[in-house]
Amino acid sequence: MLVTKFDPFKDFMNMPSLMTYNNKGNDTGISTFAPSVNTREGEYAYHIDVDLPGMEKEDINIDIKDRTLTISGERTFKDEVKEEDYYKVESSFGKFQRVFTLPDNIDVENISASSQNGVLEVVLPKINEDETKRKIEIK
Repeated sequence: MLVTKFDPFKDFMNMPSLMTYNNKGNDTGISTFAPSVNTREGEYAYHIDVDLPGMEKEDINIDIKDRTLTISGERTFKDEVKEEDYYKVESSFGKFQRVFTLPDNIDVENISASSQNGVLEVVLPKINEDETKRKIEIK
């Protein structure tokens, strides 16, 4: 019988090689591309900022249905340049989808979006509370 010493950290030492992933040619629908999102609340609106560097506005979809805002799209893989000084590609590519549940005080008709310097900003204006509340007269 062969006796080996148990090393609980052995798997952690091999972790970098286990985490290597190449998305090129991946047709499984699994993507490593998940854009970073920042959300903030201003006095008159909520703001959603999505980091989408290198993406054109035609490749981004923004949909709203039943108080749910969905931002989706696809960043396609650019052809890799084969040069002697080119060692590694760390950019992520693939389909993505981010879903947000909207609060009740959103003016859905006036939502706007703009893209500048690789950042998509979605502005969700608030409805004035006076407009959402209505006093009911008792007869």
